[in-house]
Amino acid sequence: MTAAPKKRFGRYKILSAIGAGAMGEVFLAEDTKLERKVALKILPQKFTVNQDRLNRFIREAKAASSLNHPNIITIYEVGKFGGANFIATEFIDGETLRDVLRKGGLSLDEVLSIFIQTAEALSAAHAAGIVHRDIKPENIMLRRDGYVKILDFGLAKLIEDSEEKPDYEGVTQELGKTNPGVVMGTISYMSPEQARGLEIDVRSDVFSFGIVLYEMISGRKPFEGETISDIMAAILTKEPPLLTTFAPDAPKELQRIVKKTLQKKREKRYNSTRDLLGDLKDLREELLLETKLELSTAEG
Repeated sequence: MTAAPKKRFGRYKILSAIGAGAMGEVFLAEDTKLERKVALKILPQKFTVNQDRLNRFIREAKAASSLNHPNIITIYEVGKFGGANFIATEFIDGETLRDVLRKGGLSLDEVLSIFIQTAEALSAAHAAGIVHRDIKPENIMLRRDGYVKILDFGLAKLIEDSEEKPDYEGVTQELGKTNPGVVMGTISYMSPEQARGLEIDVRSDVFSFGIVLYEMISGRKPFEGETISDIMAAILTKEPPLLTTFAPDAPKELQRIVKKTLQKKREKRYNSTRDLLGDLKDLREELLLETKLELSTAEG
């Protein structure tokens, strides 16, 4: 990561660097007018040289933010300063799901809470015609109070439409030189149709959601390989190991839910995240009831 571009960036005072990836550098900053902390993302110039593409991104980012959903990050401003395009969003005091995965130790109920909130956010976005396209642990944040926030609505499409080819070492990857054969996203979390460069819809997000859920429960990704080509081949042709291989105590209903999200043919997946959300909520309620019954039996 390079150093902060300036101590001041328009009305924003740069406080510290947060992170960097193919979608830009992120800084903790203070909005000097409203006196609040924000996350300031500076977009790479190569993704913003095409004004039509940038305008589409701005519309989509604003559309996601305008949903005013508690589990979708709030965008305060999309603008340009000193030749650089930026996004100012609410600052999330918490950690990414990747950080949570590294630490481990969550109960099944806590995992279900995270994914129910994630499904709530995606359901709201999908109902508004917005597909995220890049669901992965790095784009799901968990606040210290337990609230989940989904990041980067709109940015995935900006990368997908770019004619530039990001470094494979970056957070977001792109294969292919022309549309519609452009393949983007973090490879391990792609849907089969995304990996093939086909048109995608909400069911692509369902597949990516299933990959993250599988990883959260089992501690490993369902589709692995030594190279990008190996991973893509696994996504396209191989069935993931049974969830019980790595999580022998996983409830049968949870196994069924995960299996349905990871169907190669999208028509066999959940048709909507609303249906997926309903099944997750039902499962959590059932498990909580079982726990209560076990406790009451033990006390009796």
